[in-house]
Amino acid sequence: WDTLAANRVDYFIANSNYIANRIKKFYKREAKVIYPPVDVQYFTPSYEKVEDFYLIVSRLVSYKRVDLAVEVFNRISKKLIVIGDGPEYKKLKAMAKRNIEFMGFQPDSVIREMYRKCKALIFPGVEDFGIVPVEVQACGRPVIAYKEGGVLETVIENKTGIFFDKQDVESLIKAIGKFEKEIDTFDSSFIRKNAERFGQERFREQIKNFIFEIVGDKT
Repeated sequence: WDTLAANRVDYFIANSNYIANRIKKFYKREAKVIYPPVDVQYFTPSYEKVEDFYLIVSRLVSYKRVDLAVEVFNRISKKLIVIGDGPEYKKLKAMAKRNIEFMGFQPDSVIREMYRKCKALIFPGVEDFGIVPVEVQACGRPVIAYKEGGVLETVIENKTGIFFDKQDVESLIKAIGKFEKEIDTFDSSFIRKNAERFGQERFREQIKNFIFEIVGDKT
């Protein structure tokens, strides 16, 4: 059924090269990559003093791998703040030590403030694109992410973030240790500039131009 439905599609737009490659692999079709819009006008840096905590902003479901981050921070005893809710909330909170704080669901205003203050965002899952890593970069803060998925297209290694190769405790601990040694090399202004390429106006222009290429400018 899925293959038949895909064969009826005239044109594919993918939200990342990661997904475009999957479309090509499974549907044998080309896809135009247009990155999703991120509100970089709202998520902005404050350049106030960074506080001594790491941050996760995520729906608390199994594939997001927040459990991996909890295991790691249980070991290294650094402060981790988790924003988000979901079916794994109680399980994750029960396994966490005192250095890990769960804030539950929070509005964008609180999330923006936490983005601005955190040392770095921890991003242990795999996403097709990943809006959160771009939002935190728009606030001038780096990302420590698992090296797979759309994040490879939004984070510049050793410039706006650090990648870890395996979804295991040792690999993430190693990445955090590297970040701690190199934290002063990350330039908030450069990180912010990297995020600006994913803004809303760029998205509107690319969608409009792609449609006009196909059907012509009817305005």
